[in-house]
Amino acid sequence: MTLLPWKRKVREEEAGPPGFEELAMPQVPALYNVAMWLTHNPSDAEDLVQETLFKSLRGFAGFERGTNFKAWIFRILRNTYLTSRTGLTSRRTVALEEELDANGGNSHPESSIDRQTPELNLLRLADHAALTAAMERLAPSLLEVVLLCDVEEMKYKEIATVLDVPIGTVMSRIARARAQLRRFLEEDQHQSKGFGV
Repeated sequence: MTLLPWKRKVREEEAGPPGFEELAMPQVPALYNVAMWLTHNPSDAEDLVQETLFKSLRGFAGFERGTNFKAWIFRILRNTYLTSRTGLTSRRTVALEEELDANGGNSHPESSIDRQTPELNLLRLADHAALTAAMERLAPSLLEVVLLCDVEEMKYKEIATVLDVPIGTVMSRIARARAQLRRFLEEDQHQSKGFGV
């Protein structure tokens, strides 16, 4: 049954603007992903996301409807992290045992169970490990933009809103971060070839 245009309008008005839950819940996986990169600890990442959701729910009345909710909540995540006990200056290394425990207690990384060849899995794991190691070497301000741009696929304008910097600064940091990542990966590749000789 097709609704008449005036009935459709009445139903849309009854629905009203989306509430906090409708806006926030789709963002939780992305928030957790960035929180994991920042904290390197599943428990801390969960706590950071929970605190972010609590603060954003508390401040939702101040959220300006029609603006970018994703940028708004990611900015709360970032500010919550910066004021937390760890902050962007802390760095952690993750023991292999912790990484394996993160796979649900399984003693094998998920990619080793993949149905592809062992050689492809080894290459994929090596690439992932090299990229992760290179990202961990980035300065905190460069790591932030790489996470938001390349991992969370945010637009430059959204990143500028999250970080509270001009869009030109975002573009410059992304360019520097990518250049440094490329350099780190090339250095690591040359060092690994040097040891093999």
